[in-house]
Amino acid sequence: MRLKENEVLESFYGDKKIIQNINLYRFTSDSILLSKFAKAKFGDKVADFCSGSGVVGFHFLCLNSVISSLTLFEMQESLADMSRRTAQLNEFDCKVVCTRLQDISAEFNDRFSLILCNPPYERGGFENEVYERAICRKELTITLEEIVEQAFKKLKFGGRLAIINRADRVAELIYLLKKRGLEPKRIQFVCGTPGAKPYLVMVEAVKGGKEGVDVLPAVVNK
Repeated sequence: MRLKENEVLESFYGDKKIIQNINLYRFTSDSILLSKFAKAKFGDKVADFCSGSGVVGFHFLCLNSVISSLTLFEMQESLADMSRRTAQLNEFDCKVVCTRLQDISAEFNDRFSLILCNPPYERGGFENEVYERAICRKELTITLEEIVEQAFKKLKFGGRLAIINRADRVAELIYLLKKRGLEPKRIQFVCGTPGAKPYLVMVEAVKGGKEGVDVLPAVVNK
């Protein structure tokens, strides 16, 4: 496969390769952490929100052969195009949809049993930063509340949302999830060294789930 200008191939799972653009947003360990945190069930119909170049969905697919389908949603055509070509390169069976999350077609309502989301979770502007990279990191085109709203609409009853965000936004995240009928069931914090203050949090919430949450031991991301 011929790469485009500024593109490189990077390894992300065994011999699997993902196309990245050195001038755009490139995946970080956050994506791998989320794909390992999420739990698959047999026959899951999976969506990856804010999919970027596709690493969360692709890595989850590699880890879980029991899922029945994977759909990636990404608003930037350049990143969606890289996802399509990465899927072709690795012979992944998936669908890539280029759209804003707020504009996802109603045909996807109540469709998915699992949604993965590594969203932009920084607030503020993007001074002196390339816009295409900034919108992957900062809430410039979508808010956390809008993401939760779209997840609720696209999940079927009993479906799960697995999402990662800054640890200092955990109260806001849980509030928004519960407010929209997505009940947190698993929570895991991420820290840089054992015993250090967490800097990320991962939450799995169930649409229409009962109260009761399992707080897992923190994972160390060295």
